[in-house]
Amino acid sequence: MVVAKKGDTVKVHYTGRLENGEIFDSSDGEKPLNFIVGQREVLKGFDEAVEGMIAGEKKTVTIEPEKGYGKPNQDLIQTVKRTEMPEGLEFSVGNQIEVTKEDGSLFYVMVKEITESEVRLDANHPLAGRRLVFDIHMEDIVPAEEQSKDISGMMMNQIKEQRRKSN
Repeated sequence: MVVAKKGDTVKVHYTGRLENGEIFDSSDGEKPLNFIVGQREVLKGFDEAVEGMIAGEKKTVTIEPEKGYGKPNQDLIQTVKRTEMPEGLEFSVGNQIEVTKEDGSLFYVMVKEITESEVRLDANHPLAGRRLVFDIHMEDIVPAEEQSKDISGMMMNQIKEQRRKSN
């Protein structure tokens, strides 16, 4: 029986929901999520939750904000004058607005509040500060040792092929 550990590649199906039951993400009807345990490819709490699971196992975990999207950072909440907002931009409370930084990269901010003269924008992740509940179903585990054997085998085959071509 293979138990998921750091370095292993796993395939999981999941449903992520808030404590009130509202689903915010799911792999239902999609391909399973594929990632390497311990490589920071997923939320820290999700990563930790799959360690120790076996193929076919199902579990439900609650992830605290510190191991999810973090606590809201007050420095990422700004109030701007409505006159500073781009002309023609339509926005309302709860909408996300795409913002282009000086270097050309994009990020999103949430409209939190609108007054006659100002707009309050929040660049924190929408799930920052929230406890997240995940239903996880472990589909498959490929141990790290098998991956390195596969890679070594592929490299040896490539070297042999190159030698044949050069002779």
